[in-house]
Amino acid sequence: MTTPLRIAMWSGPRNLSTALLRSWGNRTDTAVTDEPLYAHYLRAAGVDHPGRREILAAYDDDWRRVTDWLRGPAPGGQAIWYQKHMTHHITDDVDLGWLDALHNCFLIREPAEVIASYAEVRDEPTLEDLGLPQQGRVFSHVVDTAGTPPVIDAADLLRDPATVLAALCAAVGVAFSERMLWWPPGRRETDGVWAEHWYGAVECSTGFAPYEPRAVQLDARFAELRAAADDLYQRLAAHRLITVDA
Repeated sequence: MTTPLRIAMWSGPRNLSTALLRSWGNRTDTAVTDEPLYAHYLRAAGVDHPGRREILAAYDDDWRRVTDWLRGPAPGGQAIWYQKHMTHHITDDVDLGWLDALHNCFLIREPAEVIASYAEVRDEPTLEDLGLPQQGRVFSHVVDTAGTPPVIDAADLLRDPATVLAALCAAVGVAFSERMLWWPPGRRETDGVWAEHWYGAVECSTGFAPYEPRAVQLDARFAELRAAADDLYQRLAAHRLITVDA
């Protein structure tokens, strides 16, 4: 059996990660997997997320078994396996050696927009909830073992989806497909059971929404969180694969 190209996209929450999952899922040569380490994270971190009980009942919470599977054949024997990963699901006990079998990429978003969006679902997000320290840890491992990986920004993706996606495809060694620019609305069998809590907007979408600059006004209580998040965001933003001017 031919070894698939396994693409791991590392993102924090509220970063257009599910829209990007839709984009890759609309290719005819690609299998997609949605947040395979979510159950591990809920069990290990002991956090109370929406749908916690259902997630733990439906998914394997042993990160070793899950990561063994993620390094194997792609579902359906597809040539490409796109894996959507949330960086905050990587708890401190997870050894990162399994990443070496994947083509790791990173999706980032301006922190003020992330904080504002996340706070609509959970009132008091922490830096760890946003996944930025964990994203830095994963990024450092990839740089040390494989060199600087592709990094794309959510704002650039919305400004010019075709250009950014074509650059991303070139970076991972596959041909760009215009099918990545649109998709049918609705839920997918590949969506996690948490979709009902988080995926309302993407389920109504049929493509990337036009970019609209947001004048985000954060409460004063988020000032320290935003400053710390900005520092971590800028570290990866310096390595963006492509920057699309506003």
